[in-house]
Amino acid sequence: MDKLFSPSTVQRIIRKYDFKLEKSLGQNFLIDNNMIEKIIKAADITKEDLVIEIGPGIGTLTSAAANYAGKVKAIEIDKKLIPILHETLSEHENIEIVHSDILKVDLKQLIQTEKSYKQVKVIGNLPYYITTPIIMKILEERTRVSDIIIMLQKEVADRLKASPGNKDYGSLSIAVQYFCTVEPVASVPKTVFIPKPNVDSSIIRLVVRSQPLVYVDDEDLFFKVVRAGFNQRRKTLLNSLSNAMGIDKRILEETLLLCKIDPARRAETLTIEEFEILTNHLNQK
Repeated sequence: MDKLFSPSTVQRIIRKYDFKLEKSLGQNFLIDNNMIEKIIKAADITKEDLVIEIGPGIGTLTSAAANYAGKVKAIEIDKKLIPILHETLSEHENIEIVHSDILKVDLKQLIQTEKSYKQVKVIGNLPYYITTPIIMKILEERTRVSDIIIMLQKEVADRLKASPGNKDYGSLSIAVQYFCTVEPVASVPKTVFIPKPNVDSSIIRLVVRSQPLVYVDDEDLFFKVVRAGFNQRRKTLLNSLSNAMGIDKRILEETLLLCKIDPARRAETLTIEEFEILTNHLNQK
């Protein structure tokens, strides 16, 4: 098989199968071996790893991962890509192609069938329009996934790694950092894709924590408080929380002061630890 990252190979495959790229599925095929190697290196894949790839496309990253992994399960939603993948990946015996929607896949069951592997790592070039739901699904299902190395829209990557006081800091930053450490890997120009997307991309590595960053008595309440705080991010914490959660302002002000949080602060200035303290106090009300 020709090098799958070669533009001429991609174009040949597209012509052979009369394949039409689906904008609705966010299909952009990676054609840069340097970026593929950056993902593989960041994932530190070994023969003891089960690798789950989201959206393999024509199998460019899949093939590279299979050279290092014990097994690769490639999840592809587009049925028109399945026969292409069977051709491009035919020389690898350790790849299983799964025709399914990642948002509907039972990840625990998928992983459960491969108990012999020490670690489970997720890789992929994520469709920009569903990046956040995919990441949160993996984290909230609390599977055995240890690392997530993904290519995604730069704007989203900036939000994942943002810290308090930064304009990109928000509920997504807190949700992901609650479950993971976030490590930037590389910036990705538009020119490494066919077709070129309208935005720049980034590669990041999420290392799943053995325990969440903070301890909260009620996790659902924690995320509810975080979302409420950022729902009207230009308002003070006192106003945004009372409006979104229906808490009496007097009681809320007392609670904030008890937590040593100025009621006039905005959500974007609070650390995750401060949201933890506030949630645990509200849970006692």
